[in-house]
Amino acid sequence: MSMPTRRHFLKATSAAAAPLCIPNLLGGASPNGKLAHAAVGCDGQGWSDLENLASHPDLQVVALCDVDTARMNRAAERFPEARRYQDWREMFEKEGDKIDSVSVSTPDHMHAPISLKAMALGKHVYCQKPLTQGVHEARAMRLAAEKAGVVTQMGNQIHSSIEYRSAVVLIQEGVIGKIKEVHAWSNAKFPARGRPEGEDPVPETLDWDKWLGVAPERPFKNGVYHPFKWRAWQDFGGGAIGDFGCHILDTPFKALGLSAPTSITATVPEDWAATEAWNTEHWPDWERFEYSFPGTDYTAGDTLRVTWADGGKQPPREIVGFEDAGRNLPGGGSLFIGEGGNLLLPHVGGPQLVPYSKNRGLKRPKLKGRSHYHSYIDACLGRGETSSNFKFAGPLTEAVQLGNVANRFSGKPLQWDSAKLKVTNLEAANRFVRRDYRKGW
Repeated sequence: MSMPTRRHFLKATSAAAAPLCIPNLLGGASPNGKLAHAAVGCDGQGWSDLENLASHPDLQVVALCDVDTARMNRAAERFPEARRYQDWREMFEKEGDKIDSVSVSTPDHMHAPISLKAMALGKHVYCQKPLTQGVHEARAMRLAAEKAGVVTQMGNQIHSSIEYRSAVVLIQEGVIGKIKEVHAWSNAKFPARGRPEGEDPVPETLDWDKWLGVAPERPFKNGVYHPFKWRAWQDFGGGAIGDFGCHILDTPFKALGLSAPTSITATVPEDWAATEAWNTEHWPDWERFEYSFPGTDYTAGDTLRVTWADGGKQPPREIVGFEDAGRNLPGGGSLFIGEGGNLLLPHVGGPQLVPYSKNRGLKRPKLKGRSHYHSYIDACLGRGETSSNFKFAGPLTEAVQLGNVANRFSGKPLQWDSAKLKVTNLEAANRFVRRDYRKGW
C-alpha cells in the first residue's frame, strides 16, 4: 500500500474540518510537506502577519505580492526563495496549483476581491480585519467560505488573547447576571477635509492603478492615501469603526451570541453631515451608533441595545460605577451593564468588575495561551478549528459596516432586514449596502 501524499493529506484533513465539501487543493509546492502559503500585502500589518504565520514550523512562504515593490523588500530578504509578484491576479494564475493558503493584508477595499478569488480556487484564507469594506461583501465572503469548504480566519488577533477569552467566559458564567446593555468605543479618528486638489508623481516602485484596484480612479497624492492614511477615505477604508469595530465588538458578539441587528441609528458632526465635499469622500471625525439586537440566552430582555462611539466620544462616566472619582475610562474598550454589576473590558486588557471591590475573591478562568495565527495553520492541516472564521466574522463585519451606511443618515433609525440584506424603511440607504467595482475589476 502506498504512503499518502501531501496532496491527499491536505484534502482529507480539510474535508474533516468542513464536511460540506472538499476544497480544490492542488498543493505540493513545498518538498518538505509544509503548508504552502502566499502573502498579499507585505509591509505594515502584512509584515506582522507574515512573521507570525511563518513562526509556525509547518508553514512555508512560497509567494509574495505587493503593489509597491519597495514595501516587499523586507519580506523578500526574510523569505528569499519566495516568488514575487506585483499583481495578485497574476500570482493566482501562476501559483494556483502551488499554494494552499493565502493571507490578505491590504487596504480594506481589496479584502473581498482577493479573498473571494482565493476561495474560488480552493485556498484557505487568513484575511485582515475588517473582513470587508462593505456589508454585502461580508455576506458574500461567508457564503463563499461555506461553499468552498476552506479554512478561514479574520485577522482580529486579540480575539484569541486570554484577556478577551476570559471576558467571554465570565459573562457566559453569569458573574454580572444577564446583560442589559453594552457600550463600546474607541478614541481613534482619521480626520480629513475633502479631497485634496492636484496630483503628485507616482513613485517608481508603486503601481497606482493596482493599488486603486476595484475603487474609482483618482490622482495619486503623496502621503494622503498610500501607505496608511487610506483608512479615512470612503473608497478605501472604514474610518474608526472599520478599524476597531471588529476588535472591540468582537467580545460582545462572542460572549452574548449576537446575530444581526434589527435597527441602527447614527449621530455624526453636523458640519460633516452638511458638507457634501466631506460626507461623500471621507468619514466623520467622530460618530455614535445605537444598535438594537435580538436578545439571547445571555441578555436580560428580548432586545439588547449596543452603543458604539469613536473619535474621542465615550459612554457617560456615571454609568460605569467607578468607586474612585479620579479613575477614567480607557481609550478604547467595552462595558457590559449587567443585572448584578458591570464588567469593563479595556481594549487589549483584562476584564475588570466594576466597582473594583467586586474583583476581590473573583475566580478567574484558567485558560491556555493561543496563537490566532497558529490556530489558523493548524486548522488548515486538520488540527482543530478557527474561532474567528468567516461564519463568525461575516455577521460581525456586517454589523460593523452597517455603521458606515447609517452615518450618511444621521438621526434616522434604519430598520434592517438581514435575510434580505436590505434597509426596509429608507430606500436611499440601500445604495450603500453594496458597492460597485471599477470596470475591469
